[in-house]
Amino acid sequence: MKKSLRILLLIPVPPLPFGGAASRWFYVLIRGLVARHHNVTVFVVCNQLEEIDKVYHFFPKPEYDLRCYLIPKRIGIISKIETLQRPYSYIFSHELKKDLAGEIVKSYDILHCEIIWSGWLALEHRERAIVNIHYLFSLDRTFEDNKSLETRFRNFFTHRAEQKLLKAFPKIITLSERLSKHIQTINPQAQIYTVPLGIDFSLYPFAQQKQVNSQPIVGLIGSFNWTPSYTAAERLLTRLWPQIKRRVPNAKLQIVGRSAKDALAEFTDIEDLEIYQDVPDTLPYFANMDVMLYAPISGSGMKVKVMEAFALGTPVVTNTDGVEGMPAVDGIHAGICEDDQGLIDRTVKLLNNPNIRQERRVKARELLEIYCSPQVTVDQIERIYQKSR
Repeated sequence: MKKSLRILLLIPVPPLPFGGAASRWFYVLIRGLVARHHNVTVFVVCNQLEEIDKVYHFFPKPEYDLRCYLIPKRIGIISKIETLQRPYSYIFSHELKKDLAGEIVKSYDILHCEIIWSGWLALEHRERAIVNIHYLFSLDRTFEDNKSLETRFRNFFTHRAEQKLLKAFPKIITLSERLSKHIQTINPQAQIYTVPLGIDFSLYPFAQQKQVNSQPIVGLIGSFNWTPSYTAAERLLTRLWPQIKRRVPNAKLQIVGRSAKDALAEFTDIEDLEIYQDVPDTLPYFANMDVMLYAPISGSGMKVKVMEAFALGTPVVTNTDGVEGMPAVDGIHAGICEDDQGLIDRTVKLLNNPNIRQERRVKARELLEIYCSPQVTVDQIERIYQKSR
C-alpha cells in the first residue's frame, strides 16, 4: 500500500478548469493528489480577488487546503532591483513566503514547485524540492523580436535566471523530451523526469460526428500576447492563408483568443478573416472549425490549445513544436510538417475531405486519452514523489 505523503505545492496561477494552460493542469494535479489521500497544502498566486473566489468554489475546505495570495504591487527602486536579481519573483507576496516557511519547518515530504519561477522559494530546500518546467524563455526566443535596450536587459536577466534555477535543483520534471534533453545539458547531474500535462476529459465533450460547414473554416486559437502563438498567427496570415484561400476559394479564417485584435491589428483587412478577442468560452469556436492550423516559429513545452483541439475533435495541422510532448504521428493523429508548402497541402487535403477529418479527430482523441489522462499523468507524478523521498 502506498504511503500518504505530506506535499507542499506552490503554483503561480490559480487552478481553474477553464483558466490558462497551466491552470488546467493544476486543477487536474490537485484533485488527483487529494483523491489518492495525500496531505496536500497548496500555495496559490492570484492576480485578482475574483480568482480567489473561483478557487475556493472549485476547492472547498476542509476537503482541500488551498491558500490564495494576491500578487503584491511593486513600487520603488528596491522592487526593481529585486526583479533584476530574481526575475518574476515579485509575484510571491510576503504573506505567501511567511506561510510557506511556517509549513516547511513542520514535517513534510515533498516541496513541489510548478513553473520555473516558483523555484525561487525552494532554493534553500532543494534536496526535498521538485520543480516542474513547463517552458523556457530561452527556447521560445521570447524577447528576440524587440531590440530595445529595455528588452535586451530583460532577455539577459531572464536567461541568466533560468540558467541559475535549472542548475540549482537535483530533481526536475519537464513536459517533453525536448525540454528534458535541453536541461540535461545545463545540469548534467540532475534527475530529470518527463511527464505530460494531464487533461480532464469530462470538460471536453466529444461528438462522434462533426458538423460539416458549407464554407470550410480554418482556425487558430491561442493567447497572442505569448510569442509562440503570435508567430503562429503571423505565419498563418502572411505565408499560409493566401495559398490556402487560392486553392479553397470558399474557405474562411477565424483567429480567436487573448489579445487577438490588439496583436494582429495590421492584418484585419485580409479577405474572409474574422478575429475574436478575449472571448468568454473558446469551445464553440473549436467546435465550428474544420481545421486548426497552428505552426509557431518557435515554442517550447506542450501546447494546450492543440491538446484541446485533439480533445474536442477538431482536426489539427501543425509542426513538431505544436505537438511537442505528445507522440503524434503525421497522417494519423494530425498533419505534421515543418515547411510552409507541407502545411498548406495538409490543410487543403483536410478541408476537401470530410472522411479524413473524421478519421483524424477520432485518432487524436484516442491518443490524448491514452497519454494525457489524469490517471496516467498523476500516477507518474506520484511515482516521482516516491523515488524522491
